[in-house]
Amino acid sequence: MPVTLRPLDARRFPAWFERSRAAYAKDLVALGQTSEDADRHADESMARFFPSGAPSPGHVVFDVVDDAGVVVGYLWIGPDMSGDAGAWWIWDIVIDADKRGRGFGRMAMVLGEEYARAQGAHTLGLSVFGFNTGARGLYESLGYETTSVKMHKKLG
Repeated sequence: MPVTLRPLDARRFPAWFERSRAAYAKDLVALGQTSEDADRHADESMARFFPSGAPSPGHVVFDVVDDAGVVVGYLWIGPDMSGDAGAWWIWDIVIDADKRGRGFGRMAMVLGEEYARAQGAHTLGLSVFGFNTGARGLYESLGYETTSVKMHKKLG
């Protein structure tokens, strides 16, 4: 099933912003942070990339749209933080839970790569939480290689 990337409508930005922030905080809690710490970390991160309530220069949030015109998820892409103009990053990609397993994520990633390349990117990176085995498998199948691994152990 084909998909397209459509820039997120500015009127829908506040709802997207809160959805993305809340999902990030939830993932941080799953990693062991307190709700308060996770919320603070998510707020700080989102404020860094959306300081005026709009994406920082070069960053874009796309709706992932199926061939029937239905939004099935989103992709946030932009330059990474290295200072290398050709190094880009997938900051967030989410396919709605009831739409997963149909190839939408794979197609969105390929379209994201094409977009980044058209913007002058020569590399595209991303981060994935260790517990997200489905996403890790997708990224590996698309040729992404592990460059670092963070580990921790709870001491009781």
